[in-house]
Amino acid sequence: MAVPFLDFESDIQELEEQLEKSRAIQEKGKVDMSKHIEELEVSIKLRLQEIYSSLTPWQRVQVARHTSRPYTLAHIRSLTDNTFVELFGDRTVKDDKAMVGGFGSIDGKTVMLIGQQKGINTKMRQYRNFGMANPEGYRKALRLMKLAEKFNKPIITFIDTPGAFPGIEAEERGQGEAIARNIIEMMQLKVPIICVIIGEGASGGALGIGIGDKVFMLENTWYSVISPESCSTILWRTRDQKEVAAESLKLTPEDLLEQKLISGIIPEPLGGAHRDPETTFTNVKKEIKKHLTRLHNMDPQERIDKRIEKYSQMGVFNE
Repeated sequence: MAVPFLDFESDIQELEEQLEKSRAIQEKGKVDMSKHIEELEVSIKLRLQEIYSSLTPWQRVQVARHTSRPYTLAHIRSLTDNTFVELFGDRTVKDDKAMVGGFGSIDGKTVMLIGQQKGINTKMRQYRNFGMANPEGYRKALRLMKLAEKFNKPIITFIDTPGAFPGIEAEERGQGEAIARNIIEMMQLKVPIICVIIGEGASGGALGIGIGDKVFMLENTWYSVISPESCSTILWRTRDQKEVAAESLKLTPEDLLEQKLISGIIPEPLGGAHRDPETTFTNVKKEIKKHLTRLHNMDPQERIDKRIEKYSQMGVFNE
């Protein structure tokens, strides 16, 4: 299935259109286009390699936001081979559709899976509030984490949000407190926690489910205290400097790995996760499985101490 092209992929779009026409002619059987088709396929691959080997931070943000990129529920269903049982509600206000979670089985081992879910079309994006959770979403996530701890099951979170919902009603219901509560509680959970940033990792909206023993980023994702557009608006009073802001924020996986803020980078297929979701799912599952058993075999208190120490060492400060 064809996917939408980003503005820096215009060359690839032209080649793809030529390839589609050539295949249509070949199917009609009037002209042998096999050699031309092969040449176009090679050209597309080479151009993809050229573009995706030197993406700018802003282009990386665009790839992370691609509308065909697989979202949390797609990752969960693939990871658990459709054994996922979703759980609902925060037992206080309501069920937040932007935050999903429940138990599932990875190769016979039960885990708790939690993440922000964006919608796959306009109607679903409104239903999911574009992946921006309200306080009840973070309280639901914490309830499910506590449930996992009760039954001694590891926790896996998938982060993909432009930020926590910034509406006044969210602040009235304690948005800041809900995120802060999740951070302190996740620090002290006795079970292993693995976090994977699969798209956008913005601000406290990401941190609310982002405290883990291991934190990984997919290759074409971003993780920052603020989005480039918001940063540009605050500093320059216009969104036009978003590319400069993206560069300055050091929000790419390579930047964050260098600063020791994440544990590793999970590779994506050539051209981004949206071009080959199945390979992306396989890469994510491989990384999770590699660390799950190792973390589970650790003493719970040792795991907590290492988690706290890791986050305590982040950042630079002067006394």
